[in-house]
Amino acid sequence: MSFKNYQHPRRVIPATISVIVAVLLVIGCAYLISDRFLDPQIKTTEQAEHSTTGTVVRRAGARLAPTQPKLSVEPAAPKTEQPADHPAPELAPS
Repeated sequence: MSFKNYQHPRRVIPATISVIVAVLLVIGCAYLISDRFLDPQIKTTEQAEHSTTGTVVRRAGARLAPTQPKLSVEPAAPKTEQPADHPAPELAPS
């Protein structure tokens, strides 16, 4: 038995198929998560009432109401803070 007539298998075709499948899978994954890169669609109460959201809300027996305005988190004038290495005099141990 001699290996002189042995022909090596062509690896170009399986490699090409693998690359094509990989590219298609990457495109499919990017398509599936593409909504995470977009801004959410915020609807007013009137718009939501006439969409799928309104239909689901009515079937559930609930009602749509506008959200309350958000409270201010920051005070009108922010407090000045002492640095960490210099505590306030009233907090210093005596």
